[in-house]
Amino acid sequence: MTAFEVVVVDNGSNDGSYPETTLPDARFRWLAAGRNLGFAAGTNLGAHGCQAPWIATLNPDTVADPNWLEALKRATEHYPDIAVFGSTQIDAMNPERLDGCGDVCSGYGIPWRGGYGLPISQLPGDGETFAPCAAAALYRRDVFEAVGGFDESFFCYLEDVDLGYRLRLAGGRCMQVAAARVGHIGSAIGGRTSTFTLYHSYRNRVWLVFNNTPFPLLLIVLPLHVLTTLGLLVMTRRLPEGGTCIRGLWAGLAGLPGRIGRRREVQKLRRISNFRVVRALTWSLVKLRARAVDLRER
Repeated sequence: MTAFEVVVVDNGSNDGSYPETTLPDARFRWLAAGRNLGFAAGTNLGAHGCQAPWIATLNPDTVADPNWLEALKRATEHYPDIAVFGSTQIDAMNPERLDGCGDVCSGYGIPWRGGYGLPISQLPGDGETFAPCAAAALYRRDVFEAVGGFDESFFCYLEDVDLGYRLRLAGGRCMQVAAARVGHIGSAIGGRTSTFTLYHSYRNRVWLVFNNTPFPLLLIVLPLHVLTTLGLLVMTRRLPEGGTCIRGLWAGLAGLPGRIGRRREVQKLRRISNFRVVRALTWSLVKLRARAVDLRER
């Protein structure tokens, strides 16, 4: 596929890549943010003013297969009623393992990349997933814009699940495309277990639940989320980083009064019933512990 435009957002890098790096041809252009806006705001900046019918997101720590974009384009033709598509992510450091195939969101407010660490031989075929991992995803532009793009207050981590949740509340669905493959290092910049990553992940989980979970389901899910989070901290023996995780959890809870307006905006988008929300979430603790794949048949 050759008909595309690429916007490379420089999010305040200091490694000399911008503007010294020469881009391949006129289809590619630099856009300097001037400072680190985070993934959410940086991606919104790159998408602003786009005229193409589809917006693809691709992380700097990914290496796309040559036919990645073509595979996603074919999927839009094969599934014309689907507005969002996710890619197969392969562990760039161990190509025999999956980095994920679709983001799963549990009824306990804890999301994960389905299939993380599984042998690539266990890669399933196409199927509906809760949300795509935005490291390599495709969004129909009009739908992306209608729900407001990424929530910039998240800065980074879980903003893609949050966007996927809003799209689903508005009646949209996401298809995971097995043939669209990218290698992914994963948290190559932030680090998987750095204080930065853990703090934002634990904080943003609370906001993910509060913003998106319809009432009265919220009265069940939010307390479950806090209890499950504390339980997982003990079960996974994440004691060295426990202080950072607790600070992130507390920051999320402390920030809820200031997010009431945002929650109202999100809930105005909702076009589906509480029952459909419950069905879209994953309630199995076994799947949560195993970070299992959870693709649904159409």
